[in-house]
Amino acid sequence: MPLLNERLGIAELNPMQRKMMQSASEARDIMLLSPTGSGKTLAFILPLLKLMKPAAGRVQAVIIAPSRELVLQISGIMREIAPGYKTTPLYGGHKVEDEVNSLKAGTEIVVATPGRLLDHINRRNIDVLPTRILVLDEFDKSLELGFEKEMKKIFGRLKNVSRIMLTSATKADVLPDFLTLTDPLVLDYTERNSELRRRTRVHRVDSDANDKLETLATLLWNLASESGRYQKSIVFVNHRESAERTAAWLRRKGIPAVLYHGALDQRDRETAIAMFNNGSRPILVATDLAARGLDIEGVRNVIHYHQPLTPETYTHRNGRTARVDAEGDIYVLIGPQEDVKEYIGFDTTRYLDHDKSHDHPAIFDTIYFSAGRREKLSKGDILGFLVKEAGLNASDIGKIDVYDHYALAAVSATEATEAIKAAKGKKIKGEKRIISIIG
Repeated sequence: MPLLNERLGIAELNPMQRKMMQSASEARDIMLLSPTGSGKTLAFILPLLKLMKPAAGRVQAVIIAPSRELVLQISGIMREIAPGYKTTPLYGGHKVEDEVNSLKAGTEIVVATPGRLLDHINRRNIDVLPTRILVLDEFDKSLELGFEKEMKKIFGRLKNVSRIMLTSATKADVLPDFLTLTDPLVLDYTERNSELRRRTRVHRVDSDANDKLETLATLLWNLASESGRYQKSIVFVNHRESAERTAAWLRRKGIPAVLYHGALDQRDRETAIAMFNNGSRPILVATDLAARGLDIEGVRNVIHYHQPLTPETYTHRNGRTARVDAEGDIYVLIGPQEDVKEYIGFDTTRYLDHDKSHDHPAIFDTIYFSAGRREKLSKGDILGFLVKEAGLNASDIGKIDVYDHYALAAVSATEATEAIKAAKGKKIKGEKRIISIIG
């Protein structure tokens, strides 16, 4: 526990995580059902580590997740609390060569999306035969996204798995034929969804027009006026084209919004989440890809620009706010000809003030560095550079994110331009790098 407290800021395990740890000693497969934001990732990582043998450069555990972001989140936590084992993430959208080189050097834990894992298996870049532990995180989502064929082929290669753990935020009606579990222990914590409901307030917001963009902007301005800044909010839409149109429209109105959907390349998706988390773009316009599996912090508001198409999607979207013990607000925009879905209930109707001030700039800008961990650049290197070479105070610098081949740093919006000028031509770790403000 001291390690968890030091590395992850967790003082103690919650009841679900403790139960999962206890269950690791039983020779049974586990199905864990628990809502988004309840600590599911740590709940399966801890028993997995308890089952691991000493590191020997061979794959002992495979964790399959439906999205790149979830793969990165899981592998990041694994690296923090299991430094004695090598963890290798495999996912689309970045250099295959980096993954191949990492696999050649040997690894104990693989965290992967189904398609990318199967590709490496077929190319014989990885030997999964020694795998004893298999985790399917958000397994229902993997099947929903059409990965069933890939999953079946992967299962055919995992001949020596003796322990399977499944996790999901919702109950699956039926499991696929290839997924056979040994005396499965079902741990159902979905009643926590009702706890989440008690910590949230659902507001109806009526729009005079079928196109609800003006209503959305007014709502965001109203919320910003109440707190003096834009509150961290996710605006959910049902289609990629709608997400692009909405994000672009909000930016033209001066609202610091960022776009997120599945058709963006990996770097754009990473950058969007980083800018949302670091406060430089506190409004995230997203499809339901952002409804679960992302490492998103401190979301105050969930805004349904479009009503969700299923009750499960409604639950997942709402689970992005009021995480752990926090409270949150949920707003559902209703057009003049819309019928409210039967699974949506309201606590209040929100009436908007159309005269609120519109001038609420973001507190931070994001600075881009053209080097990352593969170039041996660390958060400490960036912090030191920004203080020494860019003339910033430590208090002017926010969250720093370092990726394989680039890095992002949040810097006070009032200081960012001068900082870039001061840093021009300066070296970081002995090399000149491209450093710029992301527009």
